[in-house]
Amino acid sequence: MTQKVNPQVSATGVNSPSLPGRWLLPVLLAVQFLVSLDVSVVNIALPDIGAGLGFADGSLTWVVNAYALAFGGLLMLGGRLADVIGRRRTLMWGFAVFGAASLVGGLAGTPGQLIAARAVQGVGAAALAPVGLALITVNYPAGPARSRAMGLWGAVGALGGAVGVMGGGLLTDWAGWRSVMLINVPVVLAALAVAPRAVPADRRTHPAPRLDLVGGLLVTAGTSVLVLGLVRTETHAWTSATTLTTLLAGAALLTAFVAVETRKRTPLLRPGLLRSRPVLSANAFALLMSAGQFAAFYFTSLYLQEVLSYGPTRAGAAFLPFCVGVVAGSTAAARAVGRFGERALLVTGGLLGAAGFLWFALTAEAGGTFAGSVLGPSLVASVGTGMCFVPLGAAATSGVAVEETGMAAGLLNCSRQLGGSLGLAALATVAAHTSGDRPGPAALADGYATAFAVSAALLAAAALATAALHKSRT
Repeated sequence: MTQKVNPQVSATGVNSPSLPGRWLLPVLLAVQFLVSLDVSVVNIALPDIGAGLGFADGSLTWVVNAYALAFGGLLMLGGRLADVIGRRRTLMWGFAVFGAASLVGGLAGTPGQLIAARAVQGVGAAALAPVGLALITVNYPAGPARSRAMGLWGAVGALGGAVGVMGGGLLTDWAGWRSVMLINVPVVLAALAVAPRAVPADRRTHPAPRLDLVGGLLVTAGTSVLVLGLVRTETHAWTSATTLTTLLAGAALLTAFVAVETRKRTPLLRPGLLRSRPVLSANAFALLMSAGQFAAFYFTSLYLQEVLSYGPTRAGAAFLPFCVGVVAGSTAAARAVGRFGERALLVTGGLLGAAGFLWFALTAEAGGTFAGSVLGPSLVASVGTGMCFVPLGAAATSGVAVEETGMAAGLLNCSRQLGGSLGLAALATVAAHTSGDRPGPAALADGYATAFAVSAALLAAAALATAALHKSRT
């Protein structure tokens, strides 16, 4: 059957500057917002979830881990699926799965039902996250239009994480923990109603690539096992047989994946993709920045609640400056990327983010205040990280063929997820080791301050790696 051709799409399969409809970008921003929101929205609600459903000791973390495992494990497969069956079709299926899982999770009556729903949410998110970036790359030509779209895409992603913390506290206090799951349903329904008209139909100018099932199984298994080993370091020491065995198994599966991909005619991840200096540097930057940023975000929430004794609503509201800073940084980057290039913005943003997290490390103390310990560092760190989203998305898809945009987007999102899982696991260990067995807020503050300092070092390393790897644009 031949696919109906969208008359707005050029022969190359890429929309011309004036052609993306006015509803395309809102749909793609809804994708980014939902995926980012659900990484963090349940965190503050966890105590209420545990009490409401009767979770056993130690099992509550699986409400978070089930999502992380499915999401991180399937990102590469989700990205390539968009190249194989079509971006609009993948988007629609991703929304449907994500929305259905949110509804089931909101109505869950047992711990097992909620954990299963969170895992299925992760499956839907793994399809949605790469296809959003791919659709921006395909439908907005390089220049001001794409920079603006990338800026909004990056800002909404960071805002989703911050709003997840802020909104999670408000929803839990006002409407109960189920609302943090059910809030996704009306957003998904609206997106499903608009998407068929807003997202251009995929037009193929070349045969559809075959889906690399062997590669998909290996990378999914390898990534999932690796993330599993990382998220379980909270209960199993890094040097324990359980952790070492799990991490080695994940590494072995990913090594097998790389070996298989070098022999495939239509691989899930073409090895030559990483020979592109912008693509390589973007993924290295994403890995390191996410390792520092995700962990710092987590420890900020803990610092506010466990050291400064903020309640859920007040702790969520304290993230408002972060939201403002991300919007400011992304807006500035969208305007500046054409003049200064991706490399300059990534280096500048990374160093500014590192300065903000170092400021956190110096002021996170038991006797701290919002004005003295949180406000300034939040603004500096968020402006810096906000500056990185536009050039990061552009670099990760720079020079990538239209038929491989999903592959490149999946790789970037996989780097982010692995970086976030690795950073959070490692820095949680660092914080716990620093705090030791000492009781009280002062010991906790010392641990969080050390974690913030390591976060700063990771962002500085990301900036330096980009300066070395990413050639200046001529």
